[in-house]
Amino acid sequence: MSKTDEIDDSTAPLIEHLAELRTRLIHSVLAFIVGMVICFTVATPVFNFLTAPLCQVLAESGQDCALIFISPQEGFFVAIKISFLGGFILAFPYIGFQMWRFVAPGLYKSEKGAFLPFLVASPFMFLLGASFAFYVVTPLAYDFFLGFQQFGSGGEAVVGEQVNQGLSVVFQGSAQEYLNLTIKFIVAFGLCFQLPVLLTLMGKAGLVSSEGLGAVRKYAVVAILVLAALVTPPDVITQIILFVVVYGLYEISIFLVRRVEAKREAKLRAEGYYDDAEMEAHPDDPALAEAEDGKG
Repeated sequence: MSKTDEIDDSTAPLIEHLAELRTRLIHSVLAFIVGMVICFTVATPVFNFLTAPLCQVLAESGQDCALIFISPQEGFFVAIKISFLGGFILAFPYIGFQMWRFVAPGLYKSEKGAFLPFLVASPFMFLLGASFAFYVVTPLAYDFFLGFQQFGSGGEAVVGEQVNQGLSVVFQGSAQEYLNLTIKFIVAFGLCFQLPVLLTLMGKAGLVSSEGLGAVRKYAVVAILVLAALVTPPDVITQIILFVVVYGLYEISIFLVRRVEAKREAKLRAEGYYDDAEMEAHPDDPALAEAEDGKG
């Protein structure tokens, strides 16, 4: 066989993988487009649902729930943004399936068994975080923001010539600004709820240990405080809520990584791989962490 033939044979698998990747990407994009079209047709009821936290706060202060468009094209872009986010959510299970079909052939049986639970846990935790943001955090945040309204001395907005009753500054919000802020809350908390999934997966791979995560706890606190300041609006209540939630997830992650390590140690002991002296000397060694996979 000539050198040219050897090169052609070696590039053939790469071409096949690229063709497979192209097919999976096309399927994913088509699913996303279908999801966008579906969500665009129901953008109005979806937006009405997303305004529930705001309407609740306004109703408590005796105000009508109303938003405005401040530009002619704002309504269209609101519908596009809803269809974009909703289309991704609807298509995500199928996109995840396509990703799995592309990656799975290159994994060992033990690796597939270890990866699948995280593939299920990740969207579940995102939805849990998004629900927490929508039903708990968002009402508290809007209650705080709208608390800065000023009403006339009679408790209602001043109209006409009644200037002697005091200045009235009331909420007249933009639909697009409201949607942007609400989506920011939902996405931020959804991503933060991925922390246990990410750290547990890294612990499974031997990249982090419960002891190491505990040792950097004080640095994690500072990082979480910075994160809370960056991804939330500048109000203390929302930042405190995000900090408490993410720090709690960090502690849960340490507990889950510790469980992974305990199961790994028990299996290695049963298979005769575990060496107390070596594991104590190199607790974070990925080779030792993956010894059980080598056995399988």
